[in-house]
Amino acid sequence: MKLIHLTDTHFVRAGEMLYGLDPKARLDACIADINRNHGDADLAVITGDLTHFGDREAFQALRQSLDALTVPVQLIVGNHDTNAVFRDIFPEVPVDETGAVQSVRDMPAGRLIFLDTTKAGTHAGWYDEARLDWLDARLAESGDSPVFLFMHHPPFPVGVPAMDRIGLMQRDLFGARMTPYLPRIRHLFFGHVHRPISGSWRGVPFSTLRAMNHQVWLDFSDAEGVPGSHEPPAYAIVLIAPEQVVIHFHDFLDDSRKFNLKDVEYSFWTEQEARLSVA
Repeated sequence: MKLIHLTDTHFVRAGEMLYGLDPKARLDACIADINRNHGDADLAVITGDLTHFGDREAFQALRQSLDALTVPVQLIVGNHDTNAVFRDIFPEVPVDETGAVQSVRDMPAGRLIFLDTTKAGTHAGWYDEARLDWLDARLAESGDSPVFLFMHHPPFPVGVPAMDRIGLMQRDLFGARMTPYLPRIRHLFFGHVHRPISGSWRGVPFSTLRAMNHQVWLDFSDAEGVPGSHEPPAYAIVLIAPEQVVIHFHDFLDDSRKFNLKDVEYSFWTEQEARLSVA
């Protein structure tokens, strides 16, 4: 199974800029690249912060851009989004019985579970007992199927002070409730931190990546501010097989020189042979 993971599109109103960048132009370029090179993907998942201010015009602009994507898409909300407006503009996205934007997809590779870690009035992540009960039920009913979790906020500190301050508030509770299911969770995908990070949490492999618009600069010492950067955006190509999960991070706007290494190597050795024959 092939998945596409991208995150933190931070859309604003059409024609507006954010931190000197155009979120729409960047996502449109990303969509064109996905359609051109990975139109065979089974699903694309955007892990939250779909908009920057949560306003209706931004969600409408996002919907218009996503209409060009030929791959099925699953949307997750983040702390910058307004859930009520999101549900109005994207009524087809499932919600749970409380209205949280949570759902599952059962696919050949296993069960994909999409979580809502938002709470109105805070940028920090929120996953209380009620939501944990929902997740517990979705995990229990999946039997022995492999599980892939998708969420906006990471359920653990990542070492970047600015982002850890607004990470998931119920980290210990979340970890404790997930303990019985950890052996079946094959991968955890999240957004929020605007950095390429991978590793393992309680034995579960995880990954996140740079955002679609602006980035958080890697600075472990800045305890007060939120260091930003214009590093290029990326999306991930996730290749899932029974025995492995392989993730490729693609800097689709990278404009550095591209060349065929074999051609360069052949030219180099040809030049060396010519020099030796002259000598």
